[in-house]
Amino acid sequence: MSTYMPRSADIDRKWYVIDAQGKPLGRVAAVAADLLRGKRKPIFVPHVDCGDHVIIINADKAVLTGHKLDQKFYRRHTGYIGHLKEVSYRTLMSNRPELAMELAVKGMVPDTTIGRAALTRLRVYKGGEHKHQAQKPEAYTL
Repeated sequence: MSTYMPRSADIDRKWYVIDAQGKPLGRVAAVAADLLRGKRKPIFVPHVDCGDHVIIINADKAVLTGHKLDQKFYRRHTGYIGHLKEVSYRTLMSNRPELAMELAVKGMVPDTTIGRAALTRLRVYKGGEHKHQAQKPEAYTL
């Protein structure tokens, strides 16, 4: 018996909706990263991109446990000397909760071409509505 190796033409990509309301941001991001990679499929192999499309709704209602809202920061550098910008997660979650969720998922996928391709299949929305009804996404419960 030989080992089954899926090809990119054999991959059947589904659409999933994850509701982040009242759930920890990291838990939602971990489930989304697994779905984007395809790790919950029986045909998963690490060298083939076999993941699904993921829609995360209610990103603004995701919670951060403990004191993370005040003690955790999103930092980026402009490239100029001394231009390190930092924003607390309290500000980030109130102004751009989609970015906070995308950054959490990005940190959980590998930094390779497969990981970057997986991130193109992630859609994050602040509210409870999304515009992908035509794809008939199914709800994914945590």
